[in-house]
Amino acid sequence: MLKLFKENIRIALGSIRTQLLRTILTVLIIAIGITALVCILTVVAALENTLSSDFASMGSNTFNINQYAFETRNRGGNEREIINPIISYPEAVAFKQKYNFPLTHTSLSFTAVSTAEVKFENKKTDPEITVMGVDDYFLVNSGLETTQGRNFTGFDISNNTYCCVVGSDFEKDLFKDVNPIDKVISIRGAKFKVIGVLKEKGSTFGNSQDLRVMIPIQIARSLFTAPNINYTISVMVDKKELLDQAVDDANITMRRVRKLTPIKDDNFGISRSDDLINKILSITQYLGLSAWVIGIITIFGSSIALMNIMLVSVTERTREIGVRKALGAKRSTIATQFFIETLVIGQMGGIFGIILGISAGYGIASLLTFDFVTPWAAIVSAFVTTFIVAIVSGSYPALKASKLDPIEALRYE
Repeated sequence: MLKLFKENIRIALGSIRTQLLRTILTVLIIAIGITALVCILTVVAALENTLSSDFASMGSNTFNINQYAFETRNRGGNEREIINPIISYPEAVAFKQKYNFPLTHTSLSFTAVSTAEVKFENKKTDPEITVMGVDDYFLVNSGLETTQGRNFTGFDISNNTYCCVVGSDFEKDLFKDVNPIDKVISIRGAKFKVIGVLKEKGSTFGNSQDLRVMIPIQIARSLFTAPNINYTISVMVDKKELLDQAVDDANITMRRVRKLTPIKDDNFGISRSDDLINKILSITQYLGLSAWVIGIITIFGSSIALMNIMLVSVTERTREIGVRKALGAKRSTIATQFFIETLVIGQMGGIFGIILGISAGYGIASLLTFDFVTPWAAIVSAFVTTFIVAIVSGSYPALKASKLDPIEALRYE
């Protein structure tokens, strides 16, 4: 059986060489469909991996209170714009004081500026640094870790110590070849001692998460006095099973802070980290579906092309089939020969399409700064798809070849 299979492979390759141009065109048609399928699935997998690593690091037991939630409300089937007031500092502090749910840690923070210039000795950065005012629970609640140094302590925050934690990109530029710990940097003329360096986070949708400086929240409020500063409240629950109760209690507390009557809607948003990532990942499913639609349409065309080339091959090799049958070849042997030839062409197109698809997907993922992962699901899907295409396209030509009458086949000119 193995010897016969090898012989059929050899005959299939010989037939392909004799019809090289038609084979190349058919392989390209198959490859285009597989490329479209694999490329989109690769980008989707990279997007999902990036989002998962970005949001899952926050922990599934964390929720934020913001001006708006990450969702759209509908009323009567029509969307309406919701205009919520910002979360002011007095409201954020009032919430933290009144929210006493057990086993929770509340953090207050705000983005002071996103175009700051940071100086160290005679060097300075481009004006693209984000400065954040945070407290001692911010790093823990945000899933951030330090590779060097330490986090803020309650002493640093309560005593307004001029210290800071910087992003990992500072080690590559401002502190290149220098240990940043205990070095002094300057932000708007104020001197800060570096106490920690954050673990690299990379970029999300082109925005670097590593060009950040965290300073104590009160110092940030004194240095950056822009009007209408919007604060973020972050809460981490030590036990995940208490998360639902903690969110409900936080909603009640925030309503009390804003003095909302029972008949009024919430004018703030509560976003759970696990809900957010699930909503975003559900959107990527539509991208995967579009990949299959595009791929199937193209692959349907390639199936027709593959069947056509095999029917032409059967016609051109009618005398050869007649000679084989006259020498005792069985119908199953003839059918298997043409079927294997179809499989070889189909898999050649599949492999070529996979290589092109992964390469294109990697290029797009790199341009969008997504975390590339090997798309095993896409690769398996491509192989299965090309195998099905070969079966569908090769069955009729193989059956037609096996049913040829040997006498009539030998007479064919």
